[in-house]
Amino acid sequence: MNTILICDDDRDIVSALDIYLTSEGYETVKAYDGLECLEAVKRQPVDLILLDVMMPGLDGIRTTAKLRESCNVPIILLTAKSEDSDKILGLNIGADDYITKPFNPIEVIARVKSQLRRYTSLGGKSGGGNDNPSLLTNGGIAMDDGAKSVTVDGEPVSLTPLEYNILLLLMKNPGRVFSTSQIYELVWNDPSLGSENTVAVHIRHLREKLEIDPANPRYIKVVWGLGYKMEKVV
Repeated sequence: MNTILICDDDRDIVSALDIYLTSEGYETVKAYDGLECLEAVKRQPVDLILLDVMMPGLDGIRTTAKLRESCNVPIILLTAKSEDSDKILGLNIGADDYITKPFNPIEVIARVKSQLRRYTSLGGKSGGGNDNPSLLTNGGIAMDDGAKSVTVDGEPVSLTPLEYNILLLLMKNPGRVFSTSQIYELVWNDPSLGSENTVAVHIRHLREKLEIDPANPRYIKVVWGLGYKMEKVV
């Protein structure tokens, strides 16, 4: 059974999300500010975090940054319609998705299930290991899809589930150009309407982890007007 951490300073929202999620068979942990969220993650393992952006004290953006120092579970931000800049910032520092308030319970459950499927398929949870891991290499990048590990020039790199899936798609298809719509549909498993900024943010964050000079990337290249590709590097 998956455990979902719900963090929002509005207790009514936490209560509503708790009802939606427990009715689907999930266990829940509740927190009401960023510090409580960080403490909850230390106390017990969770499989996904629903995290409000606008909270007093430690807000959702800074909480996400803190979580990503040691935690790779999916993070879905809860945002207001007016917080577009916060959505992009949150994705840039490691959030996996966002839900805009007021939210539809069906959408919440669908996005939670989608992120959990992705997280489990990437080996985020224990068990289900691959006995025949496949190694993908390009230049200094080595990607072991059995062990779900990535190294650059021998140094381990920590990726979020979405970053990992984007890299896996590109590494399996060196030289092939994927449009932002194709990347979104293949990685997020959702229609790609309005996906350009979301994909661009994740690509930028991925470059920051893989490239010596992210502004002049060796590996993930943009093909203007068409999309992105993994450049073959000897």
